[in-house]
Amino acid sequence: MKLRALVALVFILLSVTGFGQNRIKITGNVRDAEGNPLELAVVQVKNTMTGAITNEKGFYTLSVSASDSLTLVFSCLGFNKAERIIPSAQTDMRLNVQMNHASFSLGDISITAARRQINTLEYIDANKIRLLPDPAGGSIESLVVTHAGVSSSNELSSQYSVRGGSYDENIVYVNGLEVFRPLLIRSGQQEGLSFVNPDLTEAVNFSAGGFEARYGDKMSSVLDITYKKPEKWEGSVSGSLLGASAYTGSATGKFTQVSGLRYKTGRSLLKTMDTNAEYNPNFIDLQTYMTYEFAPKWEVNFLGNLSANHFNFTPHSRETTFGTTKNIQNFKVYFEGKERDKFQTLFGALTLKHNPTENTEAGLQASAFNSREEESYDISGTYWLNRNNDQQTPDGADDMSPLSVGHYHEHARNRLQASVINVGHYGWTRIKSNTVKWGATAQFENINDRISEWEKRDSAGYSMPHAQEGVAVFSNLYSTNELRSTRMSAYIQDIFKFRTPQGLFTLTGGIRGSYWTYNREFIFSPRASVGFIPNFNQDLTFRLATGVYYQPPFYKELRVITKDKEGNDLIRLNDALQSQRSIHFILGGDYAFKAVERNFKFTAELYYKKLDDLNPYTVDNVKIRYYGENCAKGYAMGIDLKFFGEFVPGTDSWISLSFMKAQQTIHETTKAPLPNNPGYNLSLFFQDYFPGYQRVKLNLRGILSGRLPVTAPRTGYEERYFQTSPYRRIDLGMSYQHFKNIWFGVDIFNLFDIKNTSSYYWISDANNQSAAVPNYLTGRQLNFRLIVDF
Repeated sequence: MKLRALVALVFILLSVTGFGQNRIKITGNVRDAEGNPLELAVVQVKNTMTGAITNEKGFYTLSVSASDSLTLVFSCLGFNKAERIIPSAQTDMRLNVQMNHASFSLGDISITAARRQINTLEYIDANKIRLLPDPAGGSIESLVVTHAGVSSSNELSSQYSVRGGSYDENIVYVNGLEVFRPLLIRSGQQEGLSFVNPDLTEAVNFSAGGFEARYGDKMSSVLDITYKKPEKWEGSVSGSLLGASAYTGSATGKFTQVSGLRYKTGRSLLKTMDTNAEYNPNFIDLQTYMTYEFAPKWEVNFLGNLSANHFNFTPHSRETTFGTTKNIQNFKVYFEGKERDKFQTLFGALTLKHNPTENTEAGLQASAFNSREEESYDISGTYWLNRNNDQQTPDGADDMSPLSVGHYHEHARNRLQASVINVGHYGWTRIKSNTVKWGATAQFENINDRISEWEKRDSAGYSMPHAQEGVAVFSNLYSTNELRSTRMSAYIQDIFKFRTPQGLFTLTGGIRGSYWTYNREFIFSPRASVGFIPNFNQDLTFRLATGVYYQPPFYKELRVITKDKEGNDLIRLNDALQSQRSIHFILGGDYAFKAVERNFKFTAELYYKKLDDLNPYTVDNVKIRYYGENCAKGYAMGIDLKFFGEFVPGTDSWISLSFMKAQQTIHETTKAPLPNNPGYNLSLFFQDYFPGYQRVKLNLRGILSGRLPVTAPRTGYEERYFQTSPYRRIDLGMSYQHFKNIWFGVDIFNLFDIKNTSSYYWISDANNQSAAVPNYLTGRQLNFRLIVDF
């Protein structure tokens, strides 16, 4: 018995040892035709379930049984499958593979399939902005608003709303650094250029919700921009009726730089509006991004920005016709006075980066932002509001009945200075199938605000409102406030990828905590998501995300309007205001497929956001006025759909459709829609070319967005609200390529000359009855462009 047992034990050990010796390891890198590493490429032994997946570096490792011959199949979304036959797989080996795009070339036009999206962060091709007809002067945001869940109803502004949220609920990063915008902007005409320079941009990632813990405390979305790190000298200059830009990039040894200068003037575009005026907007932006590798595995980066925006406006007259076919009204004004605004911002950031190994990075960051804003205007106007009686006078003119005659005078001397200093540490390390990321920051803020504005009205010689003694103004607002505070935040998260017989899973989980000294509030934000690519059909991708997203108040949210004993409106800061909270639940997926030999992708996402401790607000043009208190709760829910692909062979196009409902309850009694709740949004980005002559390209951007709720000035939703007309706009651009580096283009903005409404001007009669006169946005306008690449 003992001998038999010993023989059996030896046989088992020899079998196990032999099994171990008959396994070999195959490793290698998978790259595309340009040499870039391919992440999430599947490496599989043909006709078996044995496989592996490449990491962020395109690296894979595969353990297989030794054999005389085996075949490896390499596959990745957007690339042609590749097979490699190993005639004798007896020892460990390295096999590198290059995969070609699943695309074809039509002259100078090429198309590649969309990237896999295993989380809520979507990649956007920044090159699409070059030929896009954009009345804002060329901005990444003009491309973002064509994506599902994003809406915009003002072509003069780069601000946007995501799934019912306010403009202030979107966070923007450039190279891992949060960027800020001026605070006093009240209209799209003043806004100037977006911070993000498209010429310097290499990568754009956007999330409409459910984003990772490494991104800061905002409730709606994140836009993550990465600037270029050139490998050789490059450059470009461009010019149009809206302005001009130039940039240059270079790499010399261990030093790289990319710098850009932009100038914008919307003078010709603004003249298509109803107000006959002398428009003199001048916006200048200078940016540079430099890197220097001063030692092996050590690098220092600098990002700098100088922006100077000047808006000068001298109105002369205005005539607006509005109403229905049965009730046509005419509003005519003659002006005196002018407006002069100045917004100057400075931004600088240093980053020290260390890579001790290829799987670890750590860095220190320091940045400073300074904004000086001045808003000054004294404008008076005499107006007539008439109704068209649908008849004509004996001399052939329209017969008008006067509804209101009056005069007003608006005055403002507003000054704001803001300084924000940020220091922090970040890092990441890759351990087997885990990628751990962490970071901590301290932010110091100093804001000084001086507001002095008032409006005087009279109707038919009566001052509004009536006063027993003296003359009362219609409205006024005064502020002398200073805010000094410190914010501290930290996060840690882990990305874990693993494969099962069912498919590839990507789990992301993290926590974020923040503290603000001003309101003495600590917030804790857990976030998680899972992505799944099934083995039964690797053209499918599923994702689920949830998390708690807080938005601590910034300066604008803190302002509360109170009255003094003389009845003047004063602004005080509410130090008891707490963070707004949004809990996200997102379920989505993609299906990539081919039809008529072209690549397509269909994306769908369902979402629900539970909103608590809301700080309600109203919107006038792009200016947001907050209640300054946590007095509301609500929700936002909807579905976002996007169809992406080659509508025309060799070109990228997409159409996005969103349906949503976003409601709030204020003071437990008033139910109203959120200010950015259009109900539906349809957007289109379309590219085409002349058949057989690809040097002539067509780019079209279209937006159809639903009605938005608005209120009268200085009132809230507790009184009453009504809805604007839908926003409808199509911009068309045609470009001709001369040689390989020169583009001539012509754009038609607002192709169908549709009158869209940005806001309303409210007038009053002697009985203090108000009427809303629409402020229309820009009309049809031609624009000519020239782009020269070097």
